[in-house]
Amino acid sequence: MHQQVNTLMRKEISRKEFLGMSGLAVASIFGFGTLIKLVTGQSTGTGKHFATGYGSSPYGGAKESH
Repeated sequence: MHQQVNTLMRKEISRKEFLGMSGLAVASIFGFGTLIKLVTGQSTGTGKHFATGYGSSPYGGAKESH
């Protein structure tokens, strides 16, 4: 394993290749969680929706039914 890492670190790459690999790494870190949620069908929200209480209306009061 250590030898493989050393081999990769010594390999010369162009700026274009470096930026492409860096972009893929960032997209992988932030995208895998979302991709897994999409595939499993889980919601990306918190799932907590309250009908009453603070924050349930634009002014923070209780909703009135007409």
